Amino acid sequence: MKKHQTTIIDIAKELGISKSTVSRALTGHPSVHEQTRDKVLQLANELEYQRNMFSIGLMKRASRTLGIIVPEFSRSFFPQLIIGAQERAKEAGYNLIISQSDESYETEVSNARVMLAHQVDGLLISITRETNNFDHLKLFQRKGIPIVFFNRVCDEMIVPKVIVEDYEGAFAAVEHLIARGKRKIAHLSGPESLSICKRRKAGYTAALAKHNIAFDEDLVVHYDLAINKVKFYINYFLNLKERPDAIFCINDPTAIEAIQLIKKTGLAIPGDIAVIGFSNDFASSIIEPALTTVEQPIKEMGRTATQLLLDQIDRDVANWKAPTVVLKTQLIVRDSS
Repeated sequence: MKKHQTTIIDIAKELGISKSTVSRALTGHPSVHEQTRDKVLQLANELEYQRNMFSIGLMKRASRTLGIIVPEFSRSFFPQLIIGAQERAKEAGYNLIISQSDESYETEVSNARVMLAHQVDGLLISITRETNNFDHLKLFQRKGIPIVFFNRVCDEMIVPKVIVEDYEGAFAAVEHLIARGKRKIAHLSGPESLSICKRRKAGYTAALAKHNIAFDEDLVVHYDLAINKVKFYINYFLNLKERPDAIFCINDPTAIEAIQLIKKTGLAIPGDIAVIGFSNDFASSIIEPALTTVEQPIKEMGRTATQLLLDQIDRDVANWKAPTVVLKTQLIVRDSS
């Protein structure tokens, strides 16, 4: 038999008061006498009453719920970021609906529709490697629902964004390799469509130019971030007529996979070939040799993106702002370089 869920009607009958009085007491309305409110709250607790926040949200034209869509959960970056976002949302009295798109544009579109169906007050999103059409996200704007991009952003939408110093971080990483005597530095990048890949590649090329090292197209490869494909590109680099003496990777999972593959060939890291990643994932410090990487303030990114979203929610649509917040990175030097 299905258990009966306590409603305000049950509380009202038990106390001999009206439903509206119970409702006002539960929501802290000042018109309810303190003794009555205390009785309502005590009974509600005894009967394990749970407010229907969705219904309350409809009455207030707000669900007190935010949505967040990330492209994957396979590495630690996005889970850490979600922790930061959830902390800030909770502090502000909001719930967070979390979904991941598995690097699929179609799934991202579906997830966005689910967020709309749940009437979220705002959406946080980092796009997939496949996403180049943003109609499903522009719909939020047309409906007056604020949206904030983080990490992987859409340049064509004028909304708040949170990114890190991708260019500066990449520049510092490559300049570090050059300072260690490396001159043939390869770059294993991600999809050319992603803004983070463009910025990190720009930092890579700028560092080479500063030190009068010619850019070599053969030393730059873009791939779709499917980690099982890293071996093909590492083998490509290692089989070049003039093998690179260092590899700057788009992220830590790519770099960690590269280290494991290079070690199997018998080459010494960093003596024969150095490796640098980007993000400072959990595994970066425990891989052997420990990975030199560009650290990103991941939790801070989640908190900052959420705060920007809350700022939009508190404004009229006509007063929405579209700042781009750029968070600092830091080069963490370890044994792989």
